[in-house]
Amino acid sequence: MNRLLLLTGLLLCVLSTSCIPHKDIVYLQEKDTPSDSTQIMVEQQKPYRVQINDILNIRVKALDQETVSILNPAGEENLNADSAERAYFDGFTVDMHGNIRIPTLGKINVLGYTCEDIEKRIEEQLLEEQFKETANIFVTVKLAGLRYTANGEVESPGTVTLFQERVNIFEAIANVGEIPITGNKKEVQIIRQYPQGQRIHTLDLTDVNIINSPYYYIQPNDIIYVKPIKQKTWGAGTTGRETLQTIVSVMGIITTTVLLLNR
Repeated sequence: MNRLLLLTGLLLCVLSTSCIPHKDIVYLQEKDTPSDSTQIMVEQQKPYRVQINDILNIRVKALDQETVSILNPAGEENLNADSAERAYFDGFTVDMHGNIRIPTLGKINVLGYTCEDIEKRIEEQLLEEQFKETANIFVTVKLAGLRYTANGEVESPGTVTLFQERVNIFEAIANVGEIPITGNKKEVQIIRQYPQGQRIHTLDLTDVNIINSPYYYIQPNDIIYVKPIKQKTWGAGTTGRETLQTIVSVMGIITTTVLLLNR
């Protein structure tokens, strides 16, 4: 009987650690400030600078639109292709050297430039080489969708393309089905592409100060990875109810085994 009590006590100690604390589940907690205080959060958003493999959507307008028709994609009217497919075929992909190739203008290096910078460069080159000021050239450059991949402990892992300029980490995760209770919200990793290679950044989604992080907004080609919590690895219950069921089941097995050995 003493063995049974000892084993039961050890089991209770181990399994009691398998429940997921409330603080590990809730987003945006004020960890360093009083609960009744008001905190002003400032978003840290810098202009995005174009990277290798980005796809740019470039449009040129003028008073006489026919004179710039060669500069604009001709596949927009293909109704059999969705927005992402049209962006891929009609957009300008940044090659491994950071260049895009535009009709009549040739190669233009855009690596590390903002979309606004590229607009000015193309407009200046057109006015210098092909048009006069009276043509009223107007150039727009946008990213052809913000494409990222999410995997690990999310409900619907996969690659997503969102057609908006800014997407924060919460919006990105919401579009792949949220993080289940088995996901570690304190160590969400972002694998980001840089000219020098890839780097891994870790975010704590349970901390309200995440909004001040330079990685709060995702970038094109980011990979978001959500780790599983330790409780899932152990195979124990993730809630108090599941843990209790596990304890009862194991205690039943231990009791039966001890009774059989004592016969």
